[in-house]
Amino acid sequence: MDWGIHKLAMIFALLMFSTAFLSGCNNTTGALKVSDTASANTGSGAGNLRVVAVLPPPQNTRQGADQLISENDLLEVDVFQVDDLDRTVRVDSNGRISMPLIGVLQAAGKTIPAVEAELERKYGANYLQSPEITVFMKESAGQRMTLDGQFSKPGIYPTTSSTSLVQAVAQAGGFTKLADESKIYVFRQFGETKLVAKYSMKEIRNGKKPDPRLFGGDVVVAFTSSSKVAINNLKSALGLASSAARIAVPF
Repeated sequence: MDWGIHKLAMIFALLMFSTAFLSGCNNTTGALKVSDTASANTGSGAGNLRVVAVLPPPQNTRQGADQLISENDLLEVDVFQVDDLDRTVRVDSNGRISMPLIGVLQAAGKTIPAVEAELERKYGANYLQSPEITVFMKESAGQRMTLDGQFSKPGIYPTTSSTSLVQAVAQAGGFTKLADESKIYVFRQFGETKLVAKYSMKEIRNGKKPDPRLFGGDVVVAFTSSSKVAINNLKSALGLASSAARIAVPF
């Protein structure tokens, strides 16, 4: 279990609920809309958290049709009819790959077609005439989701182009008896912002709400039906001032 991801997910969840709780006195409109923003800086690199009604696909993926390259992915680069330039390269921790002649290239956060186009441009500028380059995803470290909280088998699971929330719950063995199936939260990185949306499994199963697709990097958290967390127990991790120590956050 990746406890770093677990801790980050819980921090984001606590920030969201504390913000929603504090703003509840001034918000009488009910459900949060896409434009509603809850931003908090924890001092630990968590960044901004934005509450949305529906999670959009990751940026620059043609509405989820393309896969974004991630750190530690293994790519196979084939330069047509130039075997000496063919390489199998690992995306490093800075999101870069290194290719002969052209050197370092940023890959993480881009789609495979985008990397192919940039390789063709760089090689075509000085070394090859009309190069044809194909990039294959040999191993994907980024196409994984984390299911945490009240699941029978919480953990990290692979995602595919058709993975949905219902399928993810099934992969994790369903919920524990303590889970509140109306309080399933999905966190997704969207550019520089972390987005989160609340889903109800009952509404999805009854056909009242669509079954959302999940993507690599998503974090799904299931809470108990009666969870209450005191921020004073986590203020050191969250970087909050002691003045907020007595706030109770209803889940």
